[in-house]
Amino acid sequence: MDKKSLLYTKTGDKGMTGLVGGKRVPKHHIRLESYGTIDELNSFVGMLMAQDIEEQDYEFLLRVQHKLFNIGSYLATESDSTEFITEKSKIHEEDVQKVEREIDRLDGMVPRMKAFVLPGGGKSVSVAHVCRTVCRRAERIMYRLNEEAPLNDLVLKYVNRLSDYFFALARKEVYRTNGEEICWDAKYNG
Repeated sequence: MDKKSLLYTKTGDKGMTGLVGGKRVPKHHIRLESYGTIDELNSFVGMLMAQDIEEQDYEFLLRVQHKLFNIGSYLATESDSTEFITEKSKIHEEDVQKVEREIDRLDGMVPRMKAFVLPGGGKSVSVAHVCRTVCRRAERIMYRLNEEAPLNDLVLKYVNRLSDYFFALARKEVYRTNGEEICWDAKYNG
């Protein structure tokens, strides 16, 4: 019988961790922050999928989860170790276009926005907004990493579109579940 893999290795006990390719970096390194935030986003996408959402949205989110895993792997790989990145796991222009088409589909299901929309309005709506904000944070961190070690433009583009997708999904979900968005109103500032 094969021995199970260990869930702990003890190699990170001193605050260092290994990248794909073997280089060891501090656990607070910007590269770890970037792929850790993508992993966090992927966890929230899983939470969104656990809500009462439509099958078409569930299937699209499942695809997103796989792409996020690939992006996390890409970000965890040393810049000079690209031989570990397979063609199948890369982000392609078609991946970006699929997100754009999905945004257009969702946006076509809701009325035009007339005010700033606040997060909330139901479980799936709220989780979609959490996904949107974590995605935006991941993007900001990735752009900081990009200054240090240039990243693939399509990866950056995909994450940017993804935050727009979560906003479009949140809007669609609020209308599907209760029909009323929570909009910013100056009367609450007094």
